[in-house]
Amino acid sequence: MTTSLLCSLAGGFLLTGMFTSAAPAPAQTLQYPAARKSDVVDDYHGTRVPDPYRWLEDPDSPESRAWIEAQNRLTAAYLAEIPARAAIRERLTKLWNYPKYGTPFRKARRYFFFKNDGLQNQSVLYKQASLTADPETLLDPNVLSEDGTVALSTLAVSEDGRLLAYGTSASGSDWEEFRVRDVAEGRDLSDHLKWIKFSGASWTNDGAGFFYSRYPEPGDKALTDVNRFQRLYYHRLGTEQTEDVLVYERPDQPDWGMNAEVTDDGRYAVLHVWLGTDRRNRVYYLDLKDARRPKVTGEVVRLLDDFDASYAFVGNDGPVFYFLTDLQAPRKRVIAIDTRHPERARWREIIPQGPDVLDGIHIIHDTFVANYMHDASSRLRLFTLEGRLVKDLPLPTLGSIGAISGERKDDEMFYAFTSFLYPTTIFRYDFKSGGTSVFKAPTIDFDPSGYETKQVFYTSKDGTRVPMFITHKKGLRLDGSNPTYLYGYGGFNISLTPSFSVAMLVWLEQGGVYAVPNLRGGGEYGEEWHQAGMHDKKQNVFDDFIAAAEYLIAQGYTSPSKLAIAGGSNGGLLVGAAITQRPELFGAALPAVGVMDMLRFHKFTIGWAWVTDYGSADSAAQFPYLYKYSPLHNIRPGTRYPATLVTTAEKAGHGAGKPTSKLIEEQADRMAFLVKNLAVEGGEGR
Repeated sequence: MTTSLLCSLAGGFLLTGMFTSAAPAPAQTLQYPAARKSDVVDDYHGTRVPDPYRWLEDPDSPESRAWIEAQNRLTAAYLAEIPARAAIRERLTKLWNYPKYGTPFRKARRYFFFKNDGLQNQSVLYKQASLTADPETLLDPNVLSEDGTVALSTLAVSEDGRLLAYGTSASGSDWEEFRVRDVAEGRDLSDHLKWIKFSGASWTNDGAGFFYSRYPEPGDKALTDVNRFQRLYYHRLGTEQTEDVLVYERPDQPDWGMNAEVTDDGRYAVLHVWLGTDRRNRVYYLDLKDARRPKVTGEVVRLLDDFDASYAFVGNDGPVFYFLTDLQAPRKRVIAIDTRHPERARWREIIPQGPDVLDGIHIIHDTFVANYMHDASSRLRLFTLEGRLVKDLPLPTLGSIGAISGERKDDEMFYAFTSFLYPTTIFRYDFKSGGTSVFKAPTIDFDPSGYETKQVFYTSKDGTRVPMFITHKKGLRLDGSNPTYLYGYGGFNISLTPSFSVAMLVWLEQGGVYAVPNLRGGGEYGEEWHQAGMHDKKQNVFDDFIAAAEYLIAQGYTSPSKLAIAGGSNGGLLVGAAITQRPELFGAALPAVGVMDMLRFHKFTIGWAWVTDYGSADSAAQFPYLYKYSPLHNIRPGTRYPATLVTTAEKAGHGAGKPTSKLIEEQADRMAFLVKNLAVEGGEGR
């Protein structure tokens, strides 16, 4: 088992713990691939730490490839033999097969929107002359690869609606390539940009080109090389990437990232500068002088030149910029800064901090459209540009607002809404009439009336009150016998709010319970909640998660042998820490693309950016707490760990653009694994 956990970053997917499973499934002995031990030992500030599997850090070596392939063969054979898998896959496929719509947006005289007919690997981008006109395909990413693994990752339409700049990524990678398409003709132009990661595209209003950010071309190990020295460029249509105009760089700050967005009036390019995943950022701007003939070179003015808070640009009235900020407001507020007089004493507060978190804000129809979060559920409110509350917009149930689209000159806006039992639905709001209507509602083979979602509050180890959503069939018996799927994240100021999942519908149909706690480290209660779960306080996140499990057991929802835990990325770390700290509490675990080696994660690709939340073992002050909870370094011989299915990938970004076919296969694997190891009755189907 130790070997399997140690290799979780090497690639592929693998099993651990089957021979010591705490689940009630019959014992099964698996012959795992042998893993050579080396004598590598590191010295961390006087503490010697063995790293016998260091050789697996090179995923391209013949030895690593052979080990990964053997591990994948073992896992694939194990999963294929689970009797329930075929029925689970069939039900997943049937439920997944319904039309799914994205939030439409308008540029010039056209509307644009994404749609997936049901089982298409990737959603297709359509254009439409009006809301009632027949849609036309603009870009179908399904034709870009045979297996559906090339996805659209970035999208920007020019102000006149004639041109589309779009980015594609392959196999879930964070690396993107940009191209430009003529909207009317549906054909690509000659422009082709590479080595782009964590960047948008923002057109100047004349449609002559766009701003974007890129990294230097990596060496021959693009999958593992550290990404540094991001630069901001302007690309002029019809030119080679080598001719792009360098707008801004900071060679003295190799870890800084940067992006630019052009203001609606076309007068300014606003630069956001950040460090890693820290929400605190700097804001600079470039005066383009004339929107019709913008000057893309010149002095970059440092407007906010301290990493003292987060500042998200919302819009502008000429030289007056509006920002959403958490400066002296952990739940955020809206301020106005006159760039002609940027002294802090002259800043104006437009919308003050309130009791709920101001999660996002837009200017549409000369109105602030504010998405608030109350106990991890959305509230949508409208304000005047002077900050006066106009109205609250009613929402269907406890749930989440997704994408909001609309521009300052528009008379309408669209927004998506979803919840655990409410498939994503698109609403349209008419500013002139003040009316809200359903624009696109899906039809799915599932009756939510037999299920319920409740929100409970439980007490963590240190007395902190933590919310948790619980969804299950109505009339559930609290006798400890229910298979339960506990999903968590708890990091990087990211909030887990109610959302619809086909995979969880299948779980609920089998009598399962789905629980989602809002752990510290997330953004559900603002920056203070985030900071309570980062750096040396990261253990709070694990304690919150463990306390959620204990609550579910104490209240009779489940028992340890029926309890599965899951999480991805930072949530994968969460699962790894939970099973190494409290292995007896869980029957199964599903860590996905988890950060398992907390001493060396920052040495690969974009891992350095996570230091802002985790800390770094290079620091004598931070090493002790990282070493204390690092899953890789806390596996204890002879310990009975829960059955664990680790999923990862060589090109793992954050799952963006994963094809539908692979999503279904992956979820079938995960659900079948749980049905077997939690002994779910009736797991073969409804």
